[in-house]
Formats: sequence, structure tokens, C-alpha cells
Amino acid sequence: MNNCDSTTKVTAPSLQGRVRGGSTLFDKIWDSHVVQNVQDGPTQLYIDRLYAHEVTTPQAFDTLRDKGIPVFRPGQVFAMPDHNTPSDQQQEIHDPVGRKQVETLARNCREFGIRHFAMGTKDNGIIHVVGPEKGLSLPGMTIVCGDSHTSTHGAVGALAMGIGTSEVAQVLASQCILQSKPKSMRINIEGQLQPGVTAKDVALYIMAQMTTSGATGYVVEYAGSTIRSLSMEGRLTLSNLSIEMGSRAGIIAPDEVTFAYLKGREYAPKGEEWDRAVEEWRQLRSDEDAVFDKEVTYRAEDIQPRITYGTNPGAGIAVDGCIPQLESIPEGERAGFLSQLDYMQFQPGQRLEGTPVDYCFLGACTNGRIEDFRAFASIVKGRHKAPGVVAWLVPGSWLVRQQIIDEGIDKILEQAGFELRLPSCSACLAMNPDKVPAGKLSISTSNRNFVGRQGPGSRTILASPLTVAASAVTGVVTDPRKL
Repeated sequence: MNNCDSTTKVTAPSLQGRVRGGSTLFDKIWDSHVVQNVQDGPTQLYIDRLYAHEVTTPQAFDTLRDKGIPVFRPGQVFAMPDHNTPSDQQQEIHDPVGRKQVETLARNCREFGIRHFAMGTKDNGIIHVVGPEKGLSLPGMTIVCGDSHTSTHGAVGALAMGIGTSEVAQVLASQCILQSKPKSMRINIEGQLQPGVTAKDVALYIMAQMTTSGATGYVVEYAGSTIRSLSMEGRLTLSNLSIEMGSRAGIIAPDEVTFAYLKGREYAPKGEEWDRAVEEWRQLRSDEDAVFDKEVTYRAEDIQPRITYGTNPGAGIAVDGCIPQLESIPEGERAGFLSQLDYMQFQPGQRLEGTPVDYCFLGACTNGRIEDFRAFASIVKGRHKAPGVVAWLVPGSWLVRQQIIDEGIDKILEQAGFELRLPSCSACLAMNPDKVPAGKLSISTSNRNFVGRQGPGSRTILASPLTVAASAVTGVVTDPRKL
């Protein structure tokens, strides 16, 4: 493990004077954080922020404990439980494994002097929601976490990557990580999105075009007029799903939307420091003559509200479309295609619009922010939850939950027959009580529709908050544009 000793420059370097013409945004951030290049090996990269949750950190802390190594820079590490956190009103963890993971995280944070946002406190929530909303995730940073959806934080103009447990130990011990530099890709989306089309639909569309391995080995920069028109919540959703294309990270150049979102946040710079930071952040964009290893462009007008039909996020169609016919699938992929449909209990050529749903889930680090609840409420207001549908509406943080209450959205939801639950990863994954039973069909705003992702034997359709809301009040998969 390479420690950054006192003779090595390890403070987050200034971007000024470290960039060159023809650089991508990714190049600028990467190059400004290089501590040393290992000959015929990886790069030693300085890390500005490490996020830690209860699932992937116990072994990392044990590694430090076994070697007698302290956390090198505890002030740059922030931890909170989220995966095992129940979303019901009691928030009691009955599962002994989950309870032990949460308790172990708290104990490790106390022992190693790390800031811990405990379950049930106002600072807690899903780590990929809390980081940006507190201003802990800032433009130009390198950010890592032992979680694949760390790519979310790239929406603020940071290089954010998921890492493994052994790499978490590296960062705890040295505030550095050994990484081989990925390739660069730019995905441009140009034009104006149609009514009813959200950032979630954009992400599902890109994944259907690129496939779930189409960006493997790349850091993806999202650009174009469509991206610039997205809110920060929309950008966070898009960056969150970058990993589902196989990419190492997703990143969006910071602009006035970013600065307006971050200004005044708890951990963001204040006063003159803010002004200096914004001046520097304005440099964080790809140069006009930057060359990417790959570049693709899509048109916003081609994107409609999307849903998935299979067991990977790239198996998607327009909400009013049909599952592909078998003849349209390459021969070598047909067995896998049919296996997905067999699990989902669907057929080639089937139209899914109008298919009855059993569960509806609004939440996750993909769509658990205030804008998502506003969108959901805009559909269900004046309507009522369909009989027999189980709905879990779970904010991504306690701040989001308070915003929902302050804006009166909770009253709209209550009048429509919905219950606002407590912050948690909830039904995004089967690690807490919010599990979809075997065979039941869920329409969900989460990020993965893998076999058993929401519960053993459960079936998942991924969709936007608008589409989930429309389906929740009709009881069937519904095009939100029709409501």
C-alpha cells in the first residue's frame, strides 16, 4: 500500500497551471490529482473525498486495524448507513446481518475519528444523495466510494468512481489510490426534450443504444444542449446510471446551474472562498480542440418515456412500444434474450403498456430527490392509488423528506392514498425489509432490474418518476403523457 508521506504533495492540487490545451474535462481533473506515475504500472491518484457506507467498509477498516495503520486524513472521509436502513416508521433493523453492519460502521467511525451521519439523524440518507446536497461533492474533486453508483457525483463536475474494498483500505491509509487511466468518451444529446420525458428516460435510451457494456473502460462526459438544460437533479440521475453502461464514471461540466445548486450548501465554500472557487470551476470544461477516444451524438426528439422489459437496464423500449421480435435479435444473443423474457414472464413482440403492476417504488440514489417527488405528485394530485397496488415512496435523505413536507407534497400524496416513508435505499435492492415478493411485478425508479434485485424472484420494470406515478394510479403500466 503506497502511503503519501510528508515529503509528497498530497493536498488537493490547484487546477491552475496544471492544464494544457486540447484536454478533456476528465484529463484536467485526472492530471491535477496525479501524485506519481508508476513505471509500467498504474497511476497514484490523490483522492479528495472518500464516502463510506456499512456494506463495503468493514474489511477495509479491519485491514488498517490489523496493520496498525491510522486513517491518514479522517477529515476527508464521510460515512453513513443506507443499504440496510428500514424505511418504516420504527426504523428498527431486525435482520442480524444488517444490524451488525450498521453497528460496525458506527464503531469503526468512532475508533478512527471519521464523521458519521447516523441512521435517523437529519444528516443521514443515501450517501449519493447526501453528498451533493450537503456540498460535500464539489467540481474538480476526485471522489470514491465502495459502491458502483458513486458515478452520481460526477454531475457536479467531479471525477467520481466506485471502488473495491481493498481500494477503500488504500484510500483510508493514504488518501491515494492506484488506478490505470481510463479512456474518454463524450455523449452529446442535442435538442429539446418532449413533455413527459425526463433525465431517467434519457439514461434508459442511451443504455438501449449503447448496451450495458458499450462504455466499458471509459469515463463518459455528457454534453450538448439537452444536458445543459437539465436541472441538477436530472444531471445526478443521468450520472448515476453511467455505471450501467459499463463506464468507469460519468461527468458533466459545471455551469451556472451547478453553481446555483451548490451555493450556500453546508460544506460548500463561503464568502470570498466561494468566489475564488467558482472562478476556478469555470475552467472545468473540455477544450474546444479536445479529442475523445470515442464520441457519439443523439437527438432529444428521438427520446420518449422509457421502460425496461428484461433483466438488465439496457433491455428497454418506449413505454408505448413493443418488446422486440425474436427475429430482430442477433442469433448469438437470442438465448439470453429469451431467458430474460422467461424470467420476466413476457413474450417477444408483447406491448407492455396496460400490463398490471403489483408494486410501485419511487426512490433510490437514482430518483430519490425533491424534483422526483414533485414530478410524482404532479401526476397523482387529484387522483388516487389504484386498488391492490403496493407503493413505497422513499426520500433519498432527511433533507429531501423535510422539503417534501415544507412544500406540502406530503399532503398531496396522503390525499392520493400514498404513504411517505423514511429515508433509505429501500426497494432498490433486497438488503432491507422493502422486498418485492417472488413473481410480483414492480415498476421502479431505481437503477437495476437484475434477477432478484428487488427481492428473490421479483420482477422489475425500470421507469421514470412520471411513469411510475401514472402506473400507480392506474394499476397498469401507463404512458404518463396520457395523464
